[in-house]
Amino acid sequence: MTDYVPFNHLTEPADVAVVGAGIIGVACALRLARQGRRVVVIDQQAPGHGASFGNAGHLATEQVFPIADLSILKRLPAMLMDPMGPLRLDWKYMPRALPWFTRLLLNLRPAPFKRTVAGIRALNESSLGAWQRLLATLERPDLLKEDGSLLVFERAESRQALEALQARMTQQQVPVDFWNAQAVRQAAPQLSEQIQGGLFFPQTGHFLDPYRVVCELVQAAKNSGVQFLQRRVEGAHLSEQGVSLLTDQGRLDSRQVLVACGAHSAKLTAALTGKKVPLDTERGYHLMLPHEHQRLPFAVTSLERKFIMTPMTDGLRLAGTVEFAGLDCPPTMERAWQLHRLSKGLFKRDLSAEAATPWMGFRPSLPDSLPIIDRVCDGRVMLAFGHQHLGLTQAAVTAEMIAQMAAPLTGNQAQSLPATAPYRLDRF
Repeated sequence: MTDYVPFNHLTEPADVAVVGAGIIGVACALRLARQGRRVVVIDQQAPGHGASFGNAGHLATEQVFPIADLSILKRLPAMLMDPMGPLRLDWKYMPRALPWFTRLLLNLRPAPFKRTVAGIRALNESSLGAWQRLLATLERPDLLKEDGSLLVFERAESRQALEALQARMTQQQVPVDFWNAQAVRQAAPQLSEQIQGGLFFPQTGHFLDPYRVVCELVQAAKNSGVQFLQRRVEGAHLSEQGVSLLTDQGRLDSRQVLVACGAHSAKLTAALTGKKVPLDTERGYHLMLPHEHQRLPFAVTSLERKFIMTPMTDGLRLAGTVEFAGLDCPPTMERAWQLHRLSKGLFKRDLSAEAATPWMGFRPSLPDSLPIIDRVCDGRVMLAFGHQHLGLTQAAVTAEMIAQMAAPLTGNQAQSLPATAPYRLDRF
């Protein structure tokens, strides 16, 4: 999707300038345009070529807990020393990451942890319905397979941890079923005999091609009058008319701006609001196996090996590692190839890595594991970023929330959406 409209002088300010052409920015732009807004989307890359291109494709409504817990303290030495571990902190980046990790640990105390879980759960519970509504308007419900997902375990000693997780999820009203080894083999017969069982999550699903989803949204947005500009935003300030964005191709004025540029949102947010947000990035990797079709019926995660395998149109995608190394450090593509090594033994016949392609992208993460979804500066600035590894899952419901903030609906028009208080900017 490279057919950006070239730069041209806008004769009048746009109603909304959306900075960021990932899944969240494009979904929001489409919703705003359908409200009758004149919308322009700005990104230095073509739509969907950031984190939205290479995510795991899993509609992860079951993941209501933060990615880290207090055991992270015990794992810190391994995070620093093992470059191939599932959760890695680059030791050179540690001085810059330390304040963020300190806030992360403070948010793991009982009261803030409870607030975090409630905030994630509220978004996730609304996510599937929001995606169903959005895909229905595109007449492409086939892009999402609503067939559940499975978390498997291999070692008998892991069963206790799995049952404890099931109890915690049941407490949070996450639909979950325990499957024994026979049930796993019946549903996914190509998995190894050494798998002992797992947890099945019936209210989840997976996208057959996450990038295609972005492309479909872009086309629908263009059909609704949205203009896409490929340029780099270098600064911004509030103006009498609304907002002025300074780009590498000149100034662009709009009545409102939506900051939705993922891991790159902190600088622009600070320029517009004066608020320094503690935004960092979880660098995620995937390995795409183009010769592996029909291996799995749905997304499968390994409890012990800590990665996910998602069947897609173009093959099988292995994903799920987390690396804290910032925006500037070059990717460690060996981490992507490590995913293939981790898959060995999970199937009766090992996966083929012939013609496999590695990828790395930036997941925007805040220390309380909640996004910022807000409307500030007298309504001139809207914010939608920080969804960590749940950006794809929460994109459609975020778009509905942003659309309602931009033009509040009442009565039968309004969707039942999560309360916005947990996601406000002023919590920092």
